[in-house]
Amino acid sequence: MTPQQIELVQSSFKKVVPIAGTAADLFYDRLFELAPTVRPMFPADLADQKKKLIGMLATAVNNLDKLETIVPAVQDLGRRHKGYGVSDEHYTPVGAALLWSLEQGLGADFTPDVKGAWTEAYTALAGVMKGA
Repeated sequence: MTPQQIELVQSSFKKVVPIAGTAADLFYDRLFELAPTVRPMFPADLADQKKKLIGMLATAVNNLDKLETIVPAVQDLGRRHKGYGVSDEHYTPVGAALLWSLEQGLGADFTPDVKGAWTEAYTALAGVMKGA
């Protein structure tokens, strides 16, 4: 990722933080719409899962400029997800749900450059997770 892309992801995420609960709701609603077969992988009550999602995103976003420091944690996350039954194919609808949720939450601030930066960030992190 370029320094400009990192800045775009970090600055746009700051706008998501105040609506984190709504963003998490949007994400999971969209994910289960795109990939209904993944719903059984999650608990009935998604409250804790939503907090984990926002926390993981915050950690990743805040460390994009020093990605090597979080690679071990991202690899561990990938291994845990594999243990939950996640396959490489699941990363596509997750990425689509993430980008859609960001677009809904950011509105006009979700510019093509911001979308490109988030796509790059997600692709990099998902690649590390899949590689684990």
